[in-house]
Amino acid sequence: MVIKQALIGKTLQELQEIARALDMPKFTGRQIAEWIYQKRVKSIAEMTNLSLLNREKLAERYEVGVSEPIEIKRSQDGTVKYLFPTADGKFVETVYIPDGERATLCVSCQVGCKMNCLFCQTGKQGWQGNLTATDILNQIFSIEGPETLTNIVYMGQGEPLDNYDAVMRSLEILTASYGWAWSPRRITVSTCGLRKNLKRYLDESDCHLAVSLHTPLHEQRLRLMPAEKQYPIADIVELLKDYDWSHQRRLTFEYTLLRGNDTPMHAKELCKLLAGLDCRVNLIRWHKIPDVDLQPASEESIIAFETYLNRHGIPTTLRASRGQDIEAACGLLSTKLINN
Repeated sequence: MVIKQALIGKTLQELQEIARALDMPKFTGRQIAEWIYQKRVKSIAEMTNLSLLNREKLAERYEVGVSEPIEIKRSQDGTVKYLFPTADGKFVETVYIPDGERATLCVSCQVGCKMNCLFCQTGKQGWQGNLTATDILNQIFSIEGPETLTNIVYMGQGEPLDNYDAVMRSLEILTASYGWAWSPRRITVSTCGLRKNLKRYLDESDCHLAVSLHTPLHEQRLRLMPAEKQYPIADIVELLKDYDWSHQRRLTFEYTLLRGNDTPMHAKELCKLLAGLDCRVNLIRWHKIPDVDLQPASEESIIAFETYLNRHGIPTTLRASRGQDIEAACGLLSTKLINN
């Protein structure tokens, strides 16, 4: 039995090489790219400008490679959570977030996560593997109405820069003229600060960057985020200061507000840390997860924190909580499946 390879996740060059290997004209590779990335077909049989013989040859070894979600949960606020199977038999979560004229898709890049941040459910799963570019793009192509999307954020399960090659391949396909032809300014990649790959990302991509910060204090961040030991936030900020953020590419710092990182002192230290950077801060309410001894910040301290940062020259917004009735936070749905 022939195990067929997925076409989704392959670059134009790879598709052209496939065409040549099957004795098809080189331009067939671009035709295949248009069918899978622009017309979003789900079968090779739908590629009607390829001859029947070429479709049959292609179908002997390849398939488009889209996989439908195995579970869909819908929130009263319009948020939709999808649970997708991966190529190696695991599961990953994707969240669709409508907001007026915007529709954002939050995609995952790993099953589980090595970073083990204290406040994150995904880290409690441990690291179970990297997603392929096929797995990443399938989350986008297999939701209902992908054409409605205005933004994509790599903020789901896993650390994107720990799966660098697959993430960058997916970004190429999303932004290339042969692929989805999206502007890089519609895509944001999040990281806790893996320095080597962060530098590569800044040099090799024009997409936005979001850095998971969560406290300006080294010892406290070390307790919340073990990655602080190898990648101190002070060093990451110094690296970011070497880049020009005055144009369209956006730099955001993600800050989950907990009881204990929400004080006026923390706000003051955060302003000192980010001084001189053209950036913004995105504040996030934390919602409790099982077996974690943390408490969410009070609404009073959240508003005071936001007000302080804005008054001291750092544009700051408070992310609205979405999908609480369907457990839209990363890792909750797949953790239930793993534990059953």
